[in-house]
Formats: sequence, structure tokens, C-alpha cells
Amino acid sequence: MLDDSSSAVPVRTPVHVPVTGPLPSTPLKPADLLTQILLGLRLEGVEYGRCLLRAPWAVAFPAGAEARFHFVARGGCWLKTAGSAEWVRLNAGDAVLLPRGSAHVMASAPDLPTVEIDSLSRRAVADDIYLVGAEAEAAAKAMPSAEPVDVMFCGAMRFNLDPLHPLLAMMPDAMWAKDLARRDPTVPALLEAMEREVAMDRIGACGILARMADVLAASIIRAWVECACNDASGWIAAVQCPSIGKVIAAIHAEPERDWRVPELAGLMGASRSRFAEAFTRTVGESPARYVAKVKMFQARRWIAQEGMRVAVAADRLGYDSEASFSRAFKRIVGQPPGALRRAAASAPNAAR
Repeated sequence: MLDDSSSAVPVRTPVHVPVTGPLPSTPLKPADLLTQILLGLRLEGVEYGRCLLRAPWAVAFPAGAEARFHFVARGGCWLKTAGSAEWVRLNAGDAVLLPRGSAHVMASAPDLPTVEIDSLSRRAVADDIYLVGAEAEAAAKAMPSAEPVDVMFCGAMRFNLDPLHPLLAMMPDAMWAKDLARRDPTVPALLEAMEREVAMDRIGACGILARMADVLAASIIRAWVECACNDASGWIAAVQCPSIGKVIAAIHAEPERDWRVPELAGLMGASRSRFAEAFTRTVGESPARYVAKVKMFQARRWIAQEGMRVAVAADRLGYDSEASFSRAFKRIVGQPPGALRRAAASAPNAAR
């Protein structure tokens, strides 16, 4: 078993996961790992709006539990997040995702007086779908010589990505996807479809828009990863690294496996010491700690989403007892596995 005094837990080898068994003949590739993450991304509680604003304007978005995305369809604007003094320019075709729902300001020019987004006039097109600032476009049509109207698509939604997932820890406050419309031709078509869905006010519009928002958010995240926006580091950089990425992909492909340093070092083609040093430097934590977190990431999914009994999860992940598994689970997840299972079972939308 991996040796890390900060996270070592007593484990035994489950009979169905041999320690020295062969690795898969077609191992998961780093790119496949990112694909799995994007395919698994789902958004809940989506609120969608089309904003029409004529300069000068500055709108403040308060901090919230939901993530927010903005796509500039026409015109341009500036964005500044809370705690930052820097204004970032967004042009038509650019997008930004704020995964933590950080407070921010969007404006036609920096340092203008702001108004709260909720104070703007809005017309409900359907449940959780709004048209904001429609009078601006009407005024522009009546006064062709006036300032052009900036058009933005905005959304607020909750990620259902597991809070233990390393991708969440690596996400910055703002994920920029510059020129997204040009680099991903599906985005303009997707936004046109979203706009049509809003305009038609048909049954089920919210559900369809939520799935479209899934794709839009995934496109922004993919663009951020591909172009190494925000100086990608840590887990993203590790996944993109051919040698370390191969190791991470293998761990995620077989979380039940009793991974040992020599085996992981062999995947990288390095000595134990060189592997451990390179992994810790790139990922930001030791191989043992990372393996333990991935195991608990898997356990949390089994228990919360599938209703798996704690004893079964402990056995599948190779722990010598339910008690030792529960201690490790609480240390990493923050609550006992039994409490998580009871909470998941009593949730209104619990489904088995």
C-alpha cells in the first residue's frame, strides 16, 4: 500500500482486485479522463436570460451559490471579479464561466456606477427564463443613431460535479474562453437554438435549456483546458502532462485497485523517488493522498447516488474493516459515510 504518514490507512487486498494483477490492455488516456468529466457534467436549477443593454451601463452580479456564465453575442463589455482590481475585456464571441458564483461587475466601460442585476426590468418568458432590458432594443430601433445595444446571454446554475473532484479545486474564480464562437462553431448554433427556445415559450423549455446550458458550460471548460487559460496548473497541468497524466488516468480508471508506488512509478517509467517527487510537485499532493481522495470520490458516488451500503463500499475499496474505511471517509469527505447515506436516502429527489 502507498506510504504516506498524513493519509495512510490500513487496507487489505480485496479478493476481486489483485494487487499484482495486469493493468488494462487499453488503459484510460488523459484525454479520455477529461472527456469523462465533461460528459458527466450536469447543471441543476438553471436560470437563463438574454440581456440587452445600451451604453453606458454597469451591472453588478452578487455572490451566490450558483455558478454563472456569460456569453457576449453582440458588442462588447468589461468584467471585474470581486477582490480583483483588473478589468478584463470581453468581445463578441467571448465567454466566461464563474464556477464559484463569485461577485462580479460587467460594464460597457470600467469604473462606471453600477446597478444590481435584480433591479433591471425583466420579462419572464417562461419559468426561470428572462428577457432583461428589452426596452433598450426598442429604443435603439426608434433611434438608429443611438449607441448600439450590447447583447449577452447569461445563466446561473448549480454544478452537480462531486465536491471532491480535483477539477473543482483547480477552477479559478473566472474561466475565460476567448473567441469561443470562432474556435467552437457549435456555440453560435447552440445559442441560436437557446434563443429560439426562449422565444417560442414551449412546454419543457426549462429542461431543454438546462441541457443546452450543460453543453455550453462544458464547451467553456473544454476551451479553458485546451488553451491553458489562467495558466493552468496543478491537476489540469498534471492531466495534460504525458507521463503524470497517464498515472492519474490509471488511478481514476481503477479506484478499487490497491495502487502502490512501484506500480505507479512503473507507469511513468521512473524510479520510486523520482516519481513521487514529480507527482507531488505537479499535482500538489503525494501519490498516497491522491489515491485516497480518488477512492473516497468513488465511495461518495456509490453511497450518495447508488445507495450502496457502507460495508460494501469498504470491501470494494480494500479496507480491512468498515470502521477504518469510515474514519478515512470522514477525514477526507468531512462527514461519516453512514450520515451521507441516510441524507441521500431521505432527499426529496432520491432515486434508486
